[in-house]
Amino acid sequence: MTQRKRPSNTLRLSQSKEEDEDVTFTQPSSSQVQRGLEKLTPAQVDQKTAEVVQYILVKDQKKIPVRRAELVKNIVKDYRTVYPEIIKRAKRIFEQVFGLKLVEIDPKNHILNKNVLSVHRCPSNPKTGLLFVILSVIFMKGGIVRENQIWNTLKKLRVDPGQRHEEFGDVRKVVTEEFVRQRYLEYTRIPHTEPIEYEFRWGHRADMEVSKAQILEFMGQLHEQDPRSWSQQYREAHTGSSSASSGSLSTSTF
Repeated sequence: MTQRKRPSNTLRLSQSKEEDEDVTFTQPSSSQVQRGLEKLTPAQVDQKTAEVVQYILVKDQKKIPVRRAELVKNIVKDYRTVYPEIIKRAKRIFEQVFGLKLVEIDPKNHILNKNVLSVHRCPSNPKTGLLFVILSVIFMKGGIVRENQIWNTLKKLRVDPGQRHEEFGDVRKVVTEEFVRQRYLEYTRIPHTEPIEYEFRWGHRADMEVSKAQILEFMGQLHEQDPRSWSQQYREAHTGSSSASSGSLSTSTF
């Protein structure tokens, strides 16, 4: 009679170590989170949130659930006292930017659940989400943005135009050629600049398909501010300057 193989000592030790890590991390209370946030700048929390989002996206490519202990140990690190706030912001970014839902399948694991949000509310795939981020930056900066500002924003989300991305491939080519060809962006040279510089504006198709009011609402949720606090953008979004009525990006071209 064939005997079943027993788990190796290495496997048992690995599982035991993971369980120990789960036990050692205790969810901080709301008062602890608040005290932790008081010691950090908004930029620090945003940066750590961006790192968490990128880490989970990479794990999702391999369809591997993200262990909470692993996330805290490898990414959150010294920010563990504000872990609930970081996860809350990450969930918001996944829903509003990528059209994904971050789900806790048990107290130890998180997964991304796709196709849970309507395209009418927000982009439904990563490439459309990338475009949505860029259009948001341009709108919030007054309608014209220098190229380096876009690249700096994407780098904060761990999308580096100088490196090949798992999801987007050649990021610079997607932004400066594909989105421009599809008329979502205008990419023009700034006169009399040396070295040569370029700037981005919304393209005609973005004006037709994207709701500035929804972008402003998203930014308000992301930064936990009343959208009316951006008075110039609020006026523009609600005076009919954008001809977009549905607030949805077409996904047929992606």
